[in-house]
Amino acid sequence: MMLVGWTLVLAAVAVVFYAYVLYPAILGMLASIRGRSVTLAFPGEWPRVSITIPVYNEVAQIDELLESILRIDYPRDRLQILVVSDASDDGTDERVAAYAARGVELLRMPERCGKSAAENAARSHLRGDIIVNTDASIRIAPDALKPLITRFADPSVGLASGRDVSVTRVTDELNGGESAYVGYEMWVRSIETEVAGIVGASGCFYAIRRELHEHDLPAGLSRDFAAALVTRERGYRAVSVNEAICFVPRTPALQQEYRRKVRTIARGMQTLSFKRSLLNPLRYGLFAWMLFSHKIARWAAPWAAVAGFAGLLLLAPAQPAAAVAVVMTLVVLAAAFLGWRWPANRQMPRALRMPAYLMAGNVAVLAATLKALRGESHAVWEPTRRDHDTGKPVSAAA
Repeated sequence: MMLVGWTLVLAAVAVVFYAYVLYPAILGMLASIRGRSVTLAFPGEWPRVSITIPVYNEVAQIDELLESILRIDYPRDRLQILVVSDASDDGTDERVAAYAARGVELLRMPERCGKSAAENAARSHLRGDIIVNTDASIRIAPDALKPLITRFADPSVGLASGRDVSVTRVTDELNGGESAYVGYEMWVRSIETEVAGIVGASGCFYAIRRELHEHDLPAGLSRDFAAALVTRERGYRAVSVNEAICFVPRTPALQQEYRRKVRTIARGMQTLSFKRSLLNPLRYGLFAWMLFSHKIARWAAPWAAVAGFAGLLLLAPAQPAAAVAVVMTLVVLAAAFLGWRWPANRQMPRALRMPAYLMAGNVAVLAATLKALRGESHAVWEPTRRDHDTGKPVSAAA
């Protein structure tokens, strides 16, 4: 029992440490050797860009969204704005149609088919050399598009992903853990960019060469994740652009964030299975290792943590330190559960925010793994409803 207990504990520590500490540390060392200096500019006029915005029942925020898109600093004669409505039935389409005179186009799906299927259908309507995919729940900084598009002056770049900045209202800081995680993720992507390119794009805001965007993708898979994989598959790099900022309002309740994560992670697992050939290190070298480390190792971490806790329970009767670790773990889990159940209309105590967010994220991985193994499809999605109440951001993930 002692041997089994120690094996489980040490294996759990090794998996979690590798996924979140050792992997970025190794990346950092590689970046110091392979780091690229980037100073780019287009020699002539800006390329033609098509912005696609898939929406479903977004009437409450569609005006604010389109006004923000229309404020983007980019030559209007080089910009196409296409809203793809997944059979919205709340008046969204009528509001979008009101912007036709300002150059906003509407493509309505005859029935709900899901985000990826809607994006597939939109391809024949796009006129840009570069396709920008964004989301109805976020807001793009007015000066964010040009830095993103500028990266395509480098012929080796096939995809450029924006930098997510997690923001909240002055009156609401329920989900502070989300900001910390988003900041960590953006930091890792910035290092990956300097080594061999990012392994997944931000679904909120990324740009891709038209010829790479043309690939077919089953409706239940994740196009933003697949886009980075297709980019590498075709011999290009996918990069993260720190100057291309998009503001992502935090979800107002952990239960909502949990459901979003389960859907997103399950789709990601199925997408990686679909593109599993990218995991071959003999063919894709460093990128295959980075894909394994960033995705599979992270997905394995919650399962390793469960195994590690089981190991502590086996060790506890004979090892006082293990017994203390079990008690401390239970205290953290109790705090996390309390935060999980905290009413959405009341401000969560700071001591509960990080444990609650970590629990939501890790339990989501466990649930998503089971869904992915069962082959459950997530083609039709319910958009994440984020809080766009007025008020300046009070924190951000760098």
